[in-house]
Amino acid sequence: MTTLRFLARRSGLVLTAAALVAGCASKRSGPPLPPTLTVKIVALNDFHGNLQSPGRFGANTRVPFAQRPAAGGADALAAEVARLKARNPLNVVVGGGDFVGASPLVSGLFFDEPAVEVLNHIGVEFTSVGNHEFDKGVDELNRLQDGGCKITNGQRDADSCKGLGSRMPGTFDGARFHWLAANVVDNATGRTVMPPYGIKSFAEIPVAFIGMTLKGTPGIVSPAGVKGLEFHDEADTVNALIPELHDQGIQAIVVLVHQGGVQPSTGVDDINGCDANLKEADGSDSEIARIVRRFDAGVDLVISAHTHAAYNCSASTVDVSADGAVTPRPTGLPDRTGRLVPVTSASAFGRVLTDIDVTLDTATRHIIAVRPTNRLVDRTDPAIVKAIDADPTVRNIVEGYARLAAPLADAVVGSLARSLPASPNDAGEEPAGSLIADSQLRATQPAALGGAQIAFMNPGGVRSPGFVAPTAPFALTYGAAFTVQPFGNSLVTMTLSGKQLKALLEQQFAGCDGQVANRVLQVSAGMKIAWSASAPACAKITDVMFTPTDLTATPPLATGAPQVVVKNGVVQFPARTYRVTVNSFMASGGDGLRTLTEGTSRIGGAQDIDALTAYLASYAAPHAPYDATLPVLGEPRIARRP
Repeated sequence: MTTLRFLARRSGLVLTAAALVAGCASKRSGPPLPPTLTVKIVALNDFHGNLQSPGRFGANTRVPFAQRPAAGGADALAAEVARLKARNPLNVVVGGGDFVGASPLVSGLFFDEPAVEVLNHIGVEFTSVGNHEFDKGVDELNRLQDGGCKITNGQRDADSCKGLGSRMPGTFDGARFHWLAANVVDNATGRTVMPPYGIKSFAEIPVAFIGMTLKGTPGIVSPAGVKGLEFHDEADTVNALIPELHDQGIQAIVVLVHQGGVQPSTGVDDINGCDANLKEADGSDSEIARIVRRFDAGVDLVISAHTHAAYNCSASTVDVSADGAVTPRPTGLPDRTGRLVPVTSASAFGRVLTDIDVTLDTATRHIIAVRPTNRLVDRTDPAIVKAIDADPTVRNIVEGYARLAAPLADAVVGSLARSLPASPNDAGEEPAGSLIADSQLRATQPAALGGAQIAFMNPGGVRSPGFVAPTAPFALTYGAAFTVQPFGNSLVTMTLSGKQLKALLEQQFAGCDGQVANRVLQVSAGMKIAWSASAPACAKITDVMFTPTDLTATPPLATGAPQVVVKNGVVQFPARTYRVTVNSFMASGGDGLRTLTEGTSRIGGAQDIDALTAYLASYAAPHAPYDATLPVLGEPRIARRP
């Protein structure tokens, strides 16, 4: 028998945890419990509304792409969760945040109501909030939790309450699972915006799930989305709750935290690996390791997220190197006392599930063993195909929303004079990347939106094939634009000095400040960058020229004289500052761009796809198509020298 409880907030009332678990420590009736119980925890994270399969995915980098199965899709995810739950009636399904936001069109168009509906059918019970849960503010998060239609201009929005996965058409039930936000406090009330933790009892033995997002959330979402909220330190939050839970007789504690790490790219990136204990290239701890290292004793398991990486830092598997060598692995990452805590993450988009068997001591109520395994959600598995056919409920929901989204997917958002592929030239410049960088600069150039002067785009975020068509000029559809820019990252504008700008550009190249691969950034109009292929690491940038350019005008206009930023490898004005726009992935240090974490006066902005389509709208008929060869756009912008 299992019992579900959670610290609730309804109508402004916050019930105490003690009231909800009263009696859980009382003498139980019935036959005595066995010495131990095994509970199955099924975890996923960073679903991001991926109702449909995002494509092929492999268990590690040794699996050739052609041999990787199609993974994920809400129907396959539901079938795999059901299969795992069938192995143990004592189970719970939990998440690590970012279930909504940055979603594909099939969910995002409908305000992520489809994502919530399929997750209800999948059987999720608790999840932490992530940064994307705050993209549209806490009021919208409350609506997704509680249900009800989206109101726009005083009326129900036409794209809301389709109800394909709710009890009836024209309604939206809201989440049957519970978002948890232990470290997010409403300044007006002093209370957490969502329950800080949930409790599920198995044969009257309670297990607590503390849910949090990263404390840096305000720096990677729109200011409007987090207005009036405080995001507290993750470790401090957990340490304050441990004695509170212990006082209630709760000894088994699991942390769901929307922060994570990555395995070094020099390894095989096995979904059950924990290469280098997730350490950074310079040997320092990852963000998740820093948090765990400050936990007081009492946390038994950490289910992490945010980085979209898969890893399994536990003793249930072993490290496997690129040459196939197997080495023993310790139990997890150390807490403040040196105790090793298992830490897991299940990639993103529903492609992986973490299957965790937890053993409880029924006398002490402690967790005495944790055995996690990351499992690929293989939608080609005959058993999964059979299960979907036997119960097509989730598949039908997804197919229904796909039909509803089709008109927008086919809508024209602009026209291009020629194809702009995502493939780089010898210097690393991608025509599609230049357009995206320009769109992000345009979206943040107004003073109220950031006052940006320069924008950079990470090359990995520009998806193949780019903006291409058999003939030119051609009309670009929203669906085609979304294919190139599908991540839904929000824009972040920050201040960097000339010295920091040079450091950032050096971090594009392998060997500099821990960078493990060349990742040439795509740059906005007005920038001219030259780099030397033969120069040593951290000294490759030879020249940088910046010309202020107004992209809010059509066509764009140069608005100032060229400025020399770097000449012959030397920064000319190290203290001069620039307002720089990047996406939220980059702003948090993604792709090894650590200098961006030092940027000051950060302002969150629009979603990247919105910036792109808004820019392209100025090149829709009857306006002339976007022409990358216009002299003011300054392409090519990157030069490679010997």
